[in-house]
Amino acid sequence: MVEKLKIFNVEHQQIGTASRDDVHHKGLWHETFHCWFVSEDLTEIFIQYRSDKKKDFAGLYDITAAGHLTQDETVLDGIREVKEELGVAVTFDDLVPLGVIATSYVTAGFVDREFCHVFLYKFAGTLADFDLQEEEVGGMVTANLQEFRAFFKGEADALRVRGFKLGVEEPVDEMVGMRQFTLEENNYYGKLIDAMELRGIL
Repeated sequence: MVEKLKIFNVEHQQIGTASRDDVHHKGLWHETFHCWFVSEDLTEIFIQYRSDKKKDFAGLYDITAAGHLTQDETVLDGIREVKEELGVAVTFDDLVPLGVIATSYVTAGFVDREFCHVFLYKFAGTLADFDLQEEEVGGMVTANLQEFRAFFKGEADALRVRGFKLGVEEPVDEMVGMRQFTLEENNYYGKLIDAMELRGIL
């Protein structure tokens, strides 16, 4: 069955539906759901390592959990992505809304234009509490939230991440650069940090 998404004009007004392949081939605006996990004491942020098997952006660091909203879904349905990818059940009321961030990524044969509905979740658990969907997620790491802010504000050249990758015995403890993250060309992270600061998270 062909997955269809709602498509929008640049003002975020719905203008129809299209298949996911057409959306990315033609560069049609569509909606996604982003959920960032932070520790309850707001000292750490959880960062997904995308599976090496992924068609797009394999092996890059990414949002804790994210996915496309289909033609039959609203933003409220986005929490399914959290359960599917991470094995963690959350309710929509648990989430802190951070707003909508528009992003545009263009490469050969692939144009991704998204209205990202971004949320934050204060997670009481640890890395050991995730049950990752191996087809989608290749691991999970954390970074110090203030260091995350400094890195994406251009105040540091690298970010220390610690955690695990599936199938790798040694724990992850490495310094990563901007090119190892998805969405790094759109100032997505700068806008994310601005939204966190506005809501007193940072």
